Amino acid sequence: MLNSKSGRGPLALVTGGIAALLASACCIGPLVLITLGVSGAWIGNLTALEPYRPIFIGVALVAMFFAWRRIYRPVEECQPGEVCAVPRVRVAYKVIFWVVSVLVLIALLFPYALPLYY
Repeated sequence: MLNSKSGRGPLALVTGGIAALLASACCIGPLVLITLGVSGAWIGNLTALEPYRPIFIGVALVAMFFAWRRIYRPVEECQPGEVCAVPRVRVAYKVIFWVVSVLVLIALLFPYALPLYY
């Protein structure tokens, strides 16, 4: 039987990914819409999340820290029934963690590269 504590690692990964997307929504959203051919003066209103960007960045980084701490803990701390004790699951979580980390990094750095596209 799996321990209920074992679900925290994926939850932190998902939280970090969502927070990173929200942190960059003010910049990625209009660019995606313009790329898809959607235009109009109302696109300027999509920057409403810009003041909250530092909060979303903080949430993303804190969530990624907790995910890293949970995924990279020593195997000795895992109980025999926990998911973290299974080597294939540990490798899968590490791969997912690094994929999400790259996506968070892209989302956080995207507003600084945005002037290159306009």
